[in-house]
Amino acid sequence: MTRRPGTTPTRPTARLSRDVIVATAMAIADRDGLDGVSMRRLGQELGVNPMSLYHHVADKDALVDAMADAVIAQIVPDPIPDGDELAWTEELRRLILTARRTMLLHLWAVAALQQRRAPSAAMLGHVDRVLGILRRGGCSVPLRHHAMHVLGSQILGFSQGLYNDAPDVRADPAVLAAQFRVWATTMPDVVELGRAATHDGALGGCDDDAEFAFTLDLVLEGLERRRIAEAAG
Repeated sequence: MTRRPGTTPTRPTARLSRDVIVATAMAIADRDGLDGVSMRRLGQELGVNPMSLYHHVADKDALVDAMADAVIAQIVPDPIPDGDELAWTEELRRLILTARRTMLLHLWAVAALQQRRAPSAAMLGHVDRVLGILRRGGCSVPLRHHAMHVLGSQILGFSQGLYNDAPDVRADPAVLAAQFRVWATTMPDVVELGRAATHDGALGGCDDDAEFAFTLDLVLEGLERRRIAEAAG
């Protein structure tokens, strides 16, 4: 097949598939964030007329939902070696930390999941995995219910802080130091914590790996104490 000089080669639309479209959109988002994803840009990347994409995804919102589901599908912990047995708390910890590592590979996925109005089948499947671990660990239905509320977004590897202190909204260090001096006598505990805190998290302010793991361990330890107390009661 020949083409005129200066024209852009296009991929036959018969070779398009939903999986190819979603994977390409994810690659764009990994490089440029969700704002970098558009049907026009996606068509350019794939070498097709953007209108042909609508045969596979209804619109950009549907595309973003599919991208988020593809990320959830990647949350697969390393297999447990034959003969090894894990406590339920360690099994759930492995799953959640795997979710976190997955989210770190696709930072845009947090925003994609947060904009959803209802859980997808993929999301419910992940929730079911979490609930299955809790059930096999001996947690009662009420305790499993509480656990899901307490864990919240942690089951997907991220947590939502009280304030937005991501890098693009944090104060200049010199300005912050001056503010601390003003607050030193009226709010000494805020100043002490502010000076000690670090904000190196990749998935949001004060959401670094150490703080995430600390919070997760605290929750799992508390749930295990409640489970034991229920069993003994």
